[in-house]
Amino acid sequence: MIDKTVSSAAEAVADIPPGASLAVGGFGLCGIPSALIQALYDAGVDNLSVVSNNCGVDEWGLGILLFAKRIARMTSSYVGENKEFARQYLSGELEVELTPQGTLAERLRAGGAGIAAFFTATGVGTQISEGGLPWRYAADGSVAVASPPKEVRTFDGRDYVLEQAITTDFALVHAQVADLHGNLVFHESARNFNPLCAMAGRITIAEVEEIVEPGDIDPDAVHLPGVFVQRLLHVPSEEKRIERRTVRPRGGAA
Repeated sequence: MIDKTVSSAAEAVADIPPGASLAVGGFGLCGIPSALIQALYDAGVDNLSVVSNNCGVDEWGLGILLFAKRIARMTSSYVGENKEFARQYLSGELEVELTPQGTLAERLRAGGAGIAAFFTATGVGTQISEGGLPWRYAADGSVAVASPPKEVRTFDGRDYVLEQAITTDFALVHAQVADLHGNLVFHESARNFNPLCAMAGRITIAEVEEIVEPGDIDPDAVHLPGVFVQRLLHVPSEEKRIERRTVRPRGGAA
C-alpha cells in the first residue's frame, strides 16, 4: 500500500533548496501551511520565489520568511495586512508580481493541468497587458524592473491578453483530511487556493489535520486527487489565527 506520510515537518521540507520556487496555499490566514513554513524557516532556506495569494501578516505565515529576508520574489494578488511586505516592495528589497486574483488562480490551475498559457479578458487595456507595472523598485524610488507587455488577441470582437501558466518546484498546502494515498479534503474557505497550489507544484507537500485509511473518504468528497500529492504531514493541533477580527457593536442591528 502507498503511504505518503512523513514523520516530521523537517523531513517534509528537507530537500527544498535555496532558490527554489514554491506555490503556497491559503487565503489571508485561512488554510495556510504554517507548520511547513516554520520548518522551512528553521532550515534556513533563502532566496525563495513564492507564489501565493498573499504573504501572510507581519511575522506569521509567509510573513516569518519575509521578515527574515528569505523571500526574493513574490507573485501575489493581495498585499493585505502585511506592512513588511509593502515596505520591502517599495524600498526595492523584494520583487513583486501583482496579478489579478482570478488570473492567479487560473495560472496555477493551468500549470497543474498541463496548459502552457491561456487568454483572458481581465487586464486588457491596463498595465497588466501593456506592461510597465513595477516589479522591483530601485533605492531612489524609480522602477528598476517593470513587467513586459503581453500578447493581446481579438476573439469574436473582444480583446484578450495571453497569461502564462505557473508551475513551481514545490507546493506547500494545508488540508483538513487526507487518506494515506494523498487524496485531500479542504475545509470551506481553505479550498480557495490550496488545491490550485497543490496542482502547480512538481512536488507537493500537504499538512493535514486528520489522516484516514484509503477508502474512508467518499470518492465524491475528494477535493484534490492524491496523484497531485507526494508527501503528507499530520498536524492535529496546529495553531490557527484570524487576520482581522471584527464584531458588531453591542446592541447593534443585524
